[in-house]
Amino acid sequence: MALPICVTIILISSLFLISNDGVEAFHSIYPDLQSISVPSVTKLHRTAYHFQPRRNWINDPNGPMYYNGVYHLFYQYNPKGAVWGNIIWGHAVSKDLINWKELEPALYPSNPFDKYGCWSGSATILPGKGPVILYTGVIDNRSSEVQLYAVPENKSDPFLRKWVKPKSFNPIIKAEGAINASAFRDPTTAWWSRDGHWRILIGGGRKNRGMAYTYKSKDFLKWMKVKHPIHSVESTGTWECPDFYPVSLKGKNGLDLSTVGKSVKHVLKNSLDKTRYEYYTIGRYLRKCDKYIPDNTSEDGWGGLRYDYGNFYASKSFFDPSKNRRVLWAWANESDSKEDDVKKGWAGIQSIPRTVWLDSHGRQLVQWPVEELNSLREKEVKLSNRKLKKGEYFKVTGITAAQADVEITFSFSSLEKAEAFDSSWVKAENVCEEKGSRNEGGVGPFGLLTLASEKLEEFTPVFFRVFKAPKNHVILMCSDATSSSLKRELYKPSFAGFLDIDLSHNRKLSLRSLIDHSVVESFGGGGKTNILSRVYPTLAVKKKAHLFVFNNGTEHITVENMKAWSMKSARRN
Repeated sequence: MALPICVTIILISSLFLISNDGVEAFHSIYPDLQSISVPSVTKLHRTAYHFQPRRNWINDPNGPMYYNGVYHLFYQYNPKGAVWGNIIWGHAVSKDLINWKELEPALYPSNPFDKYGCWSGSATILPGKGPVILYTGVIDNRSSEVQLYAVPENKSDPFLRKWVKPKSFNPIIKAEGAINASAFRDPTTAWWSRDGHWRILIGGGRKNRGMAYTYKSKDFLKWMKVKHPIHSVESTGTWECPDFYPVSLKGKNGLDLSTVGKSVKHVLKNSLDKTRYEYYTIGRYLRKCDKYIPDNTSEDGWGGLRYDYGNFYASKSFFDPSKNRRVLWAWANESDSKEDDVKKGWAGIQSIPRTVWLDSHGRQLVQWPVEELNSLREKEVKLSNRKLKKGEYFKVTGITAAQADVEITFSFSSLEKAEAFDSSWVKAENVCEEKGSRNEGGVGPFGLLTLASEKLEEFTPVFFRVFKAPKNHVILMCSDATSSSLKRELYKPSFAGFLDIDLSHNRKLSLRSLIDHSVVESFGGGGKTNILSRVYPTLAVKKKAHLFVFNNGTEHITVENMKAWSMKSARRN
């Protein structure tokens, strides 16, 4: 019997630009700013429980893993300034994914094969041998990318502080044949197959077609390219930061990468610099022919499913064996200017680590903040059965609104007043921008006004709006930064996504928002649609920030349950 034809999806574009300091993937280069030292940092807008180093620039999470009772997070880091440049691998460790200790850098340019930077990669724990880092290096000023490996200098060190790059084997993989060497990066965590080989994916692209190459090895040193990419999609540009992992058809438990079987599907995720978004598909991994075929339940391209519809890029997941879960991280960039970043002395954060699993319908993933985050909750405020008519709102008191965690469930008795959905509304963010939170609707807009000033000169609304389509109802979820700050020159986008929930039997919508000074990270419908926004209020800061619940729809809304907490600051170092 003939093997099924395998196709590829990918997504990411990164134009490599040359500067006198090397190569950069997807950032504007500011040579005059990237090495300005940071003697002190501005605390205004700094996060209290989202991870960020003490100072300077941070971007992609790299090589997250759990090893010998310790969580490790590596990340792209500039030790010399608060804008992109001089990139090395920063390193932090934790016992609980929330409280962190920063260590000395793990990787920095020190050899001809990574002279122009230590770029993104992953960590794999080899049975009986310990962890190995695979990462991308650039060997010349023509952006020629190679794959490299590093191992701990002392495996008995519980924090794995120092890493070495064996010169006798590096580079372990070079771009050969028709591969575009300037679009060949970001190796994934490896998985083991029954044929005795380890396999990894490497993001790439050729003639605007995105793809993920597969390489296999028996000893983790000598690697051979599989003939065809595991998946590719035309007109998507170069794929960066691919991630590939199995998910269970039943339950929320995560799976080791090597798991296969009838009760398993696979997820392929890619990051696309052209849009600065990521997308993923769910499908089948055909192990015998090294192909991945996405299901037809969502688009395989730029309009496909996304982990997050806001500031969320270059994500990386890992399997946590201590709690049988898959944990996901991503970089949340700043939305202010490079000059602002230099003044404040820092730029970039990591999202809250999220547990990820397959929805019971098998059509999409669900994400939720790791349970350890709840340990920071204090000063709980509860409320139930509070009705809101059109134009009504109330303030949530008793918590620190600039540093909070809020869970709320809304209900409504009827959908008859839902506005008609226009079939031309393909992009949710355009609908959010057009309709907004102030404009009266039928069922919605209703939700939260976060980081709000007392008189609402500034606020970041996170809200729902329900529309009536010919065959169903369409739920829009928005996090709209348009009114988030009186500072005009900021990037203040309307982020939005559609929420896949059937309202015909249960007219309820839930929302959780993590508010952390310059971050509003929200989870709709139990984590089906998620939006992380970066905002910089000028009035609604610290004790002058407020939280409101509102309804601007003609249909009455009931706050069935609400729990809100002040959040303690995570411990650092």
